[in-house]
Amino acid sequence: MEPSLSFATQAVHAGERGPKPDFTPVTTPIYQSASFVYDTLETMDAIFGGERPGYVYTRYGNPTVAALERAVAILEGGETAVAYASGMAAIHAILLALDVVSGGAVVAAQDLYGATSTLLTTIFARQGVNVRLVDMTDLDQVERAVQELRPTVVMAEMISNPLLKVIDLEQVASIAHDHGAVMAVDSTFTSPYLLQPLRYGADFVIHSATKFLGGHGDVTGGIVVAPMAYRAKLELVGRLVGGILSPHEAYLTLRGIKTLPLRLRQQCHNAMAIARWLAEHPRIGRVHYPGLEQHPGHGIAKRLLRDGCFGSVLSFELVDGDQARVFAFLNNLRLCLLATTLGDIYTELLYPTMSSHRMLSPEQRAAVGISDALIRLSAGIEEGHDLIADLEQALHNVS
Repeated sequence: MEPSLSFATQAVHAGERGPKPDFTPVTTPIYQSASFVYDTLETMDAIFGGERPGYVYTRYGNPTVAALERAVAILEGGETAVAYASGMAAIHAILLALDVVSGGAVVAAQDLYGATSTLLTTIFARQGVNVRLVDMTDLDQVERAVQELRPTVVMAEMISNPLLKVIDLEQVASIAHDHGAVMAVDSTFTSPYLLQPLRYGADFVIHSATKFLGGHGDVTGGIVVAPMAYRAKLELVGRLVGGILSPHEAYLTLRGIKTLPLRLRQQCHNAMAIARWLAEHPRIGRVHYPGLEQHPGHGIAKRLLRDGCFGSVLSFELVDGDQARVFAFLNNLRLCLLATTLGDIYTELLYPTMSSHRMLSPEQRAAVGISDALIRLSAGIEEGHDLIADLEQALHNVS
């Protein structure tokens, strides 16, 4: 910095763009910069033209975001990954990258995450896309729909939200491929620790990084794991639509991933203990959790998921439950949190009728089995006996 420069100019530039270091940080830094500079314009031109790697503008790419993308691709056993500002942005991006346009078709699970179903049945359906929602636990129904519509993509969750239905990924992927469709799996509920869908025939894997990958309730993000041939299309959606992940969110997600196996082991242990306890409680009518032997998808879950782990999410129904009784139960909780998310270190409960599936009509909710008595629980990393005690006192105080 030349001493002849004015104070105002020095204040702007002092300390910036120092000598290039010869060290490597232990943790990926947060590259909180909108743009990047190079020694020559020729270098920048080569990066813009794709002739050499580099970063010029964060909407086009960022080193912190790229580190997260590499990490998730590796954990999923995929070729590449592209990050977005939310899980819904990731789902929107993959549909655009797959050229799901007017005249095309999508076959999706009827009990997908509510916002995903609504995205398909409103925005994409209004644009002329033929959307068919089917029960993917019924392989004959899947076969008929795919054979009739010849969809571009078949979209599913291995464990559904919020009824915890389990689909046979290998069979559904085989049906999709037999009829020229690709298989996209929203694997948010399982995370790559419990399941790697690409091993069972999926072509694309989607995560809401807001949930298990971030894991601490302080991130909103999404990511798509894809074949390398689709990277350019997925990146283009982010650049043009603008739903990119910020460097700070990428850093937090990358940090969260480092403790993913530790968190998931405890969360799965807690969920199993809570599910078994609820299944024996006289005020609970039904428990949905694939770890229970009586669950219809238990065998598939045992085959596909990590040994001894069945996820941290379960749902259950109150006996003679209606909205008033559900509200009374939830309002009586002292330790568990009432939050519209899952996969956090905290144990969180949600009322799907009020939140995740609010945009569905009562008839649509009834069609997929979501009753007014249904409550979803995402187990955290607390001590399980403390969580059960809180649930017990809340149930006891419901008249």
